[in-house]
Amino acid sequence: MTTYSLDLRKKIVEAYEQGKGLIRGLGQRFLVSPDTVQRWVTQYRQTGEISPKKCGNPQKSVLSMHEAAALKVVQAHPDWTLWQYCEVLSEELGVNVSTSMMSRFCQQHRLTVKKRIAARR
Repeated sequence: MTTYSLDLRKKIVEAYEQGKGLIRGLGQRFLVSPDTVQRWVTQYRQTGEISPKKCGNPQKSVLSMHEAAALKVVQAHPDWTLWQYCEVLSEELGVNVSTSMMSRFCQQHRLTVKKRIAARR
């Protein structure tokens, strides 16, 4: 979804601040929802800006708080599988770690988890 232009935001907020209409009326006049008008006015009053906020809500991984311990386990046992890392971290740190979380952690730190099969004779 694209954001509304700064011109439109500015017109609506200025019209409201100058008393040229109420939230609902300005929403109908400019073809935006009243909630959007209220959000822009509130944002302008709190921050003095009407520019759009960043999208999304980045969440930190549980492993980011225990990064050193997780790296230590992976480097100490490079031949383990993801679920083995998860079990050890769960026992040592008391945090619930899934294999997908462990995989993303290894990718972020450029750690290989591919196991090599020894040559058989």
